[in-house]
Amino acid sequence: MSGRQGAGGSGSGPEVKGDRTVATNRRARHDYAIEETYEAGMVLTGPEVKSLRAGRATLAEAYARVVDEEVWVENLHIPAYEMADTRGYHPTRSRKLLLRRDEIRRLIGKTAERGLTLVPLRIYFSRGLAKMELGLGRGRRKFEKREAIAEREHRREIERSLAARRRDRP
Repeated sequence: MSGRQGAGGSGSGPEVKGDRTVATNRRARHDYAIEETYEAGMVLTGPEVKSLRAGRATLAEAYARVVDEEVWVENLHIPAYEMADTRGYHPTRSRKLLLRRDEIRRLIGKTAERGLTLVPLRIYFSRGLAKMELGLGRGRRKFEKREAIAEREHRREIERSLAARRRDRP
């Protein structure tokens, strides 16, 4: 199932049964206001898939970009699989992402806008295939990050008071 998954800055949503998350980019939703999310397949080698199945990947410095109507993820660190031949293996090589042509054209238009960036949010397995959730986000400035934290704390306080009120009722 490829395509736009929704919008908003809330969590990545409920995991579908059978999906297994390998790595998440926890800073992404703090540093960016995610407007849309996309699901993309990944072109990987066999040892890279084995390493992902072992739960070894880092999205911290990763970013995605559109080049010649192809989407590539850069700086995604997948360490070498111990049992494989590691000669010539580059853990942060560029990896191609698989999206539908209309989605790529939409991303070309959106990333041409000032301030919109493709951010890898998480890597997971869906029905045995490695997938990446990409977010189309606008970078937040420092004061916006502080506002988002204050708003989140305010919502938590409201939820706590409502929960306490429900407990106190007979």
